[in-house]
Amino acid sequence: MTSRHRSSESAVSATADANSLSPRRRTVVKAAAATAVLAGPLAASLPARAAAQAPAFLHGVASGDPLPDGILLWTRVTPAPEAVPGSGVGPDTEVSWTVARDRALTDVVARGSALATAASDHTVKADIRGLRPATDYWFRFSAGGTDSPVARTRTAPAADAAVTGLRFGVVSCSNWEAGHFSAYRHLAARADLDAWLHLGDYIYEYGTGEYGNRGQVVRPHVPAHEIVTLADYRARHGQYKTDPHLQALHHRAPVVAIWDDHEIANDTWSGGAENHTEGAEGTWAARQAAAKRAYFEWMPVRPALAGTTYRRLRFGRLADLSLLDLRSFRSQQVSLGDGDVDDPERTLTGRAQLDWLKAGLTASDTTWRLVGTSVMISPFAVGSLPADLLKPLAKLLGLPQEGLALNTDQWDGYTDDRRELLAHLRANAVRNTVFLTGDIHMAWANDVPVNAGTYPLSPSAATEFVVTSVTSDNLDDIVKVPEGTVSAVASPLIRAANRHVHWVDTDRHGYGVLDITAERAQMDYYVVSDRTTATAPSSWARSYRTRSGTQKVERTYDPV
Repeated sequence: MTSRHRSSESAVSATADANSLSPRRRTVVKAAAATAVLAGPLAASLPARAAAQAPAFLHGVASGDPLPDGILLWTRVTPAPEAVPGSGVGPDTEVSWTVARDRALTDVVARGSALATAASDHTVKADIRGLRPATDYWFRFSAGGTDSPVARTRTAPAADAAVTGLRFGVVSCSNWEAGHFSAYRHLAARADLDAWLHLGDYIYEYGTGEYGNRGQVVRPHVPAHEIVTLADYRARHGQYKTDPHLQALHHRAPVVAIWDDHEIANDTWSGGAENHTEGAEGTWAARQAAAKRAYFEWMPVRPALAGTTYRRLRFGRLADLSLLDLRSFRSQQVSLGDGDVDDPERTLTGRAQLDWLKAGLTASDTTWRLVGTSVMISPFAVGSLPADLLKPLAKLLGLPQEGLALNTDQWDGYTDDRRELLAHLRANAVRNTVFLTGDIHMAWANDVPVNAGTYPLSPSAATEFVVTSVTSDNLDDIVKVPEGTVSAVASPLIRAANRHVHWVDTDRHGYGVLDITAERAQMDYYVVSDRTTATAPSSWARSYRTRSGTQKVERTYDPV
């Protein structure tokens, strides 16, 4: 669907930085394993070929953050059988890369190399520049006579290109223990993605059996305890990167990723987290630094500022994408009777990020302004739900289970930031703003009203498409009933209490495909049949779109 804009290709430059970053719900804290203890269970979790072949590319390759003239490439090399993720051992290893215009890698446009060391957990990044805009490329890494798989990537359109269409896969919330990542496999099978967006919770920090999975651990976490140290976070990232469906998607298209809380700890805020016990699990500063360092080592993401994921990408004159970091700067979440969600001194975004977002949305000259947000911005009241549904919903959302008509971990808990942002959109006539959201483990299609209490008399300032989880528990999983049972009752009640909500599916797992033209932005929602089955098929569920200039969501009855 994307316009194949071409321009003359300049000389290619490549840079790589294999070490770019310097250094609960429970009362009993499980001690973190020492580095020496990690090697055994981690080695057991890797593919069998690890022990027989070194160096090896056991964690695949990936690309991300596409620019008109460049792309960020990533891999991790295992230089010796004992050099498993987080082990801190293994020899320095020269890793080279090749980028070409063809899958056979005969029409080479870039070559380079970097030293993979234990200091960076043997991860490598190569920031390739000088490429053509809106162009497919193929790449491969090599080390010690071993080649990685060949993968496809794609650059963004030129900043001034008249792009006719864009198509993105959209996912969030992939809990390894709860099932297989079939959603990734289905996206990888498509041949039409310009990129895919991961809106947070790419990994989960919990120990085995500590997080929702219908009481069934489909495949246990490594390490088995909750991750706390740098070695732990590296090991967990390494495990997730062995998933064949995740590898396949990374091999198919570039990713644009932001983090949410579980890349660090549940309900993260600037000074701590619900799932962090100060002292018993070390200091919050050390844990947060370890989690962020491992994230940037293991993900093909360019940090805009040290330790954050907020940044902006442009896709011609059709769309730009503002990506938010809603964990690093936020005030602590309030709970019932313990604070005021309307307090202007409390913030979700932090002052600098909110000003950056407002300025970027106002200055944008693209048709569409996409905003990647890890938590839902649309107001959400649950007061009309009966007690038997309110309790599991409250558990899923982290609400006080006696009932509270908002989720304080979302924008609902930071209403002054939301009010300022939406008022800014209205005051400056900023149109075609679409929020793309994860976190809540349910699929939604929402208008974003300036004042939910008077909607639809109050105008809608934007629209929001929320994708469900890849595997993480939703409502039917929590109450352990057949799929669709809860949604049949909860969805009409949620919509009745929230007139700006056009659709909500509380029960199914899957992914979205966002298709953008000058006339409309459409989200096609897909579901997988069974998260516990690696070969589960997927099917189209619903589609919603917002037409240019309307700031409203409407149903459409066919996927693109």
